[in-house]
Amino acid sequence: MSNWDGAMRHPPEARSAAVAGHGAARARPLLLAGLAEPERTALAEALELTAHAVACVDEVEALVTRARALRPPIVILGLHRPGFDSFRALRRLRAEGLDMPVLVCARAGAEVDRILAFRLGADGIVSLPCGTLELLARVEAMLRRQRAHPLPEPPRTLLRVGALEIDLAARTVRRAGTAIELRPRVFDLLVALARHRGAAVSRRDLLRDVWRHEPGVGARTVDMHVAHLRRLLGEDGTIVTVRKLGYRLEG
Repeated sequence: MSNWDGAMRHPPEARSAAVAGHGAARARPLLLAGLAEPERTALAEALELTAHAVACVDEVEALVTRARALRPPIVILGLHRPGFDSFRALRRLRAEGLDMPVLVCARAGAEVDRILAFRLGADGIVSLPCGTLELLARVEAMLRRQRAHPLPEPPRTLLRVGALEIDLAARTVRRAGTAIELRPRVFDLLVALARHRGAAVSRRDLLRDVWRHEPGVGARTVDMHVAHLRRLLGEDGTIVTVRKLGYRLEG
């Protein structure tokens, strides 16, 4: 039996809500992460039935990337999916300045997890197992608060280094007008170097600012990512090695 109670997957009340309509919600989809099957599918179907667009992600970095790009009105985050570190996901969202409300789905009785989720930035918690109608009601309550107090649009901050143009809000990079595709971590590395253009940035500072001291990540990881970034940028973004310290971006 699903935590969402299979008998209530498409309740008549939800169909009535769909008739009432929530067209504005389709402008920005709700973002689902950290939910295992069949709960994720059941929840996505229930939300779509009530006229909410939904996007699902399976990895922490994908969650941060999609949240930044989509600016969802709500993130719905499960705490107990194997292989998905939901607490790290919360930390990353808040560390990146992504302030959209996060509704956490946690097992009943998991008090320590619930307290930690609140401390890391969760805005609401729903206990599992949970009926579909209760969850939809919580989502609607959050959306009402969002409509009353919408999040401001992020500023379109640009960094320019030589021929490179880095758009921090859109997380895009252009070289002489041509887009360069960078993975999220490589983009963060470029931003960390660009913010200190012409100055040496230590590996220790890069581990703090880009990897946020993730366990198992060391100087070798920094060196490998820098080498990859050099190949992508070519001579348009010259990254100089500063012996026994780190790197400097010229331009």
